[in-house]
Amino acid sequence: MLNLNDLRFFVAAVSHGGFAAASRGLGVPKSTVSKRVAELEESLAARLIYRSSRSFTLTDVGRDFYEHARAALIEAEAAEDAVHRRVAEPSGTVRMTASVPTAQWYLAEHLPALARAYPRLHIQLEVSDRMVDVVQEGFDIAVRSHFAPLPNSGLVQRQLAVEPIILVAAPDYLSRHEEVRSPTQLATHNGLMTGTAAGTWQLTGPAGATFRVSPVARMTVNESMVLTGAAIAGLGIVPLPEKMCRPALQAGQLIRVLPDWTAGTVTTTMLMPARRGQLPSVRATVEFLVQCLGNP
Repeated sequence: MLNLNDLRFFVAAVSHGGFAAASRGLGVPKSTVSKRVAELEESLAARLIYRSSRSFTLTDVGRDFYEHARAALIEAEAAEDAVHRRVAEPSGTVRMTASVPTAQWYLAEHLPALARAYPRLHIQLEVSDRMVDVVQEGFDIAVRSHFAPLPNSGLVQRQLAVEPIILVAAPDYLSRHEEVRSPTQLATHNGLMTGTAAGTWQLTGPAGATFRVSPVARMTVNESMVLTGAAIAGLGIVPLPEKMCRPALQAGQLIRVLPDWTAGTVTTTMLMPARRGQLPSVRATVEFLVQCLGNP
């Protein structure tokens, strides 16, 4: 029978990318981690890791063993938590990842309330615009805002919100240009573009009517805060998720253009490895965010 603690040392070494980093994460000497992994390999009669002074690489059998070992630890943790599920307050660390705009616009206002609701819960949020491998990097929850359906990745998906993308512009810009009464007029207006491939806007209007239009590209930026600022400065018309421009609309800094038309939708979704969603700490976090973001 394998020692569960040896699995913990092995999984930590792989997750952290080396013995030194794992020792810091576990708070034990590096020699302890290395020794326990070596004992694990001896008990299995198999090499799990190729290691030298410059490299740390899993063998083929090591990669397979890591997936099962990590799953075993999750199941052990879930079994322990199940004993206290009905009465215990959610506790422990929940690792989350989100892109910069998702963290700023959808999570920032709610995470402090989550921390107050569950004082024993420790939320670790990694904000990054890179494509994160949720399983391999050991995250419990990924929160992603997307314009197209997410591919089937084997992760559990929980939809949080769907909101329209609307056209807005500053009062100053609109006072200096022809009034926009129909989508066709957008072709002569300055447009603030969200990317080099977004030169044409696909609009949906009353009764499902659609219209494609290419405004005059005044500025192209792949960051929503900069686009919002450019619109407020009067540079042109921009399509933005409604939530992102709501404060500026309420303050009168922006005005909605063609209120009966939208430029698509943005969906915010949580993704979780199936086993992680069984943990009370993860489950409490998920339900809290569903309640908050599902009722904007």
